[in-house]
Amino acid sequence: MGLCLCSLNGKFSEQFPLAISTKRMEKMTRLNFYFHDVLSGSSPTAILIAGPSSKMANKFGSTFMIDDPLTEGPEPTSKLVGRAQGMYSLASQHDIGLLMVMDFAFVEGMYNGSTLSILGRNPVLNTVREMPIVGGSGLFRYARGYALARTVSADQKTGNAVVEYNISVVHF
Repeated sequence: MGLCLCSLNGKFSEQFPLAISTKRMEKMTRLNFYFHDVLSGSSPTAILIAGPSSKMANKFGSTFMIDDPLTEGPEPTSKLVGRAQGMYSLASQHDIGLLMVMDFAFVEGMYNGSTLSILGRNPVLNTVREMPIVGGSGLFRYARGYALARTVSADQKTGNAVVEYNISVVHF
């Protein structure tokens, strides 16, 4: 099989036979960390950026931008391993179902500078929720897999929550 070059006004893209591009071995990585979503206090890590009028009974459409710490343990003082950056929205009119659009940006150890991307539904009231890993960067290039989320603690008054994530991801 030969190399195919497709071009418009210069070199636009290259296509390689699959046998050449997949010589690197795929790896399975499992990660465990804690997501700290803080909506209250003087330094919130999640803020409301869009939402319905306050007269609506449910908060359908409410959208939050996040820059949440990811830690080794459930305590806020536990070692920082990354940040969850992106947004989530209340996407269901019938239950508490969030649409999660976020990257886990790692800042520790061999994964420093690498990311994993989640895009999926998070039915918050389920004990364990599964969301897809749809991509990644750095050591997680071509990532695919899933994340299992379990709420460790949630304060209904403040909206603050700690969520444990167990991730299984295949990547090169």
